[in-house]
Amino acid sequence: MLNRRSLIARFGVVPLLLVGGAAEAQAASFQEFLGGVAAEARGKGVSQATLQRALGSIRPNDKVLELDRRQPEFTLTWDQYRDGRVSAQRVERGRKAFMDNQGLLEAIGARYQVSPRVIVAVWGLETNYGGFTGNFNVVEALATLAWEGRRASFFRAELMAALRILEKGDVTPERMRGSYAGAMGHPQFMPTSFERLAVDFNGDGRRDIWDDRADALASIANYLARSGWRSDERWGREVRLPGSFNPSIAGRTNRRPLRDWVRMGVTASDGSPLPPLDMDTAILLPGGAGGQAFAVYQNFNVIRRYNPSDYYALVIGLLSDLVA
Repeated sequence: MLNRRSLIARFGVVPLLLVGGAAEAQAASFQEFLGGVAAEARGKGVSQATLQRALGSIRPNDKVLELDRRQPEFTLTWDQYRDGRVSAQRVERGRKAFMDNQGLLEAIGARYQVSPRVIVAVWGLETNYGGFTGNFNVVEALATLAWEGRRASFFRAELMAALRILEKGDVTPERMRGSYAGAMGHPQFMPTSFERLAVDFNGDGRRDIWDDRADALASIANYLARSGWRSDERWGREVRLPGSFNPSIAGRTNRRPLRDWVRMGVTASDGSPLPPLDMDTAILLPGGAGGQAFAVYQNFNVIRRYNPSDYYALVIGLLSDLVA
């Protein structure tokens, strides 16, 4: 086992010694893990100064482990999920956010060819329009999860990405705050997503999704654009099904031209006819037969790239229709 002096000599990481045998053993194990992380990161170009600042004072975070292991007591129904997220308050705040940032949103929409109202909806659902972006030290949270081992390889890769981001100077370790699982800033990007998709929209040389609204909203737009957003299509719409509709043909994977669904008697939710277009369309019944029905298009699948949940993508679509 490496001792304190050899850790400092080899990796430049100063261990924290906790009082008590079990706690001290835990601290030693964690510090050995950090030593390996530091060696790997330094081999990939992260400086000793960045490593010392990012890793030198962190410790296993019990709250992170508690949240990661906590299992939900029940699964939300579609109605519960929808009503809890498309609330009157969220819609009203979204309308205000849209109006307050309309010029910026239009500029971002023009550059990335993504609907500004969808950008606002993602912003609203991820962090309540920036109202809560998370207050965990991202490096500490990711190190805790990578060390704990349940999904070690995933979180170690995210930790390495976080260290590279710090090395490039986009944010300081102190400001790199996020969720217990390492999702960061207004868009709640994981570090690897940040590396691929965050943008410097205002041109100040940093990609700041924590404190710069332009960078944060443009990064959401870039994520959707890179995922295949089609600027000339909507995400989908609520529809009315004929009484003869067979629920077994609903589902995201059963895609047909919209005109085929129209021929079966599917209409807009108010009973008006849908356009008989060739665009690929699926029918979703999130609450089961007899509940709400939606016709969803390619952009629905793009939203699912942000979060692979039908409920999530439907709420983003509904919220985007209401905020502007």
